[in-house]
Amino acid sequence: MSAVFSPPPAALPTDKELVLKVIPMPADTNGNGDIFGGWVMAQVDLAGSVLPARYIQGRMATVAVNEFIFKQPVRVGDILSFFSAITRVGNTSVTVEVEVYAERFSAQGQYVKVTEARLTYVAIDHQGRPRPVPKHNAPA
Repeated sequence: MSAVFSPPPAALPTDKELVLKVIPMPADTNGNGDIFGGWVMAQVDLAGSVLPARYIQGRMATVAVNEFIFKQPVRVGDILSFFSAITRVGNTSVTVEVEVYAERFSAQGQYVKVTEARLTYVAIDHQGRPRPVPKHNAPA
């Protein structure tokens, strides 16, 4: 019988904003009993859109998942905290980094980094075409 790998607890980031908290449920599991990666990706996409929405001020679409790394499995009952920071504001797009930390059901108060990603969102008009990101609406 092998020991289960348990990474050391991680400190929550202070340079990113908490944008989402969610608890995965049994219906979100894969065949191994862990949370399905696609479910995690969907939550990261939602969390990633929070800060760009402040810049874009209207419709937007995910144009790229530039990087997505699953570092540890996510389990039923984990409390997931999604932290985000803007890394680039372009003419029509905003790029954001998202880090996901799990507070394990069995180890409350301790966090493990489970996922990190970088996504790009593009501002779109009502016809779905790229439009400029408003410069006057960008937060200071």
